[in-house]
Amino acid sequence: MIGVVPLGDEDCILPSKLQAALQQILEEREDMLGREDGEQSGDHQADLSSLLSEAFVRFFVEMVGQYPQHMTESSNGSREIQRDSFRKSHPSRGVRQFLQLFMETQMFAGFIQDKELRKSGFRGLFEVRVAEYLDSNPEPEPSGVNKFFKGLGNKMKLLQIK
Repeated sequence: MIGVVPLGDEDCILPSKLQAALQQILEEREDMLGREDGEQSGDHQADLSSLLSEAFVRFFVEMVGQYPQHMTESSNGSREIQRDSFRKSHPSRGVRQFLQLFMETQMFAGFIQDKELRKSGFRGLFEVRVAEYLDSNPEPEPSGVNKFFKGLGNKMKLLQIK
């Protein structure tokens, strides 16, 4: 069995703003769990879990949600992504740098392959969120990568009040 070996670049792969936003959400969730340990209901636990899931879905939507705008039909009828335009389309320089690395991974290749094969089939949560993202942001805004985390932070505050 192969173990996980740190390479030393773990703190600099993700753009710092996204890394900080994800870390904040995870810490707030842990704080909420710690404070309400004895009185936690199943519904509250489910709310926290769905909030955490939503954070990661939104994270990936923000990172790669513009992919449908860069999928083209090739001469043999398959769909493929226009890598350069996809990477350059993101308004954040840090995310563009991350995408340059991420687009070389097996995870990204699998993601794109899945999107190539699913031309119009089942729409899961990710596809629904991507459609919402593209409807609300037809053109990328240079206002920052963490914009979507603001709404999520507000949901966290509402859960703390309950």
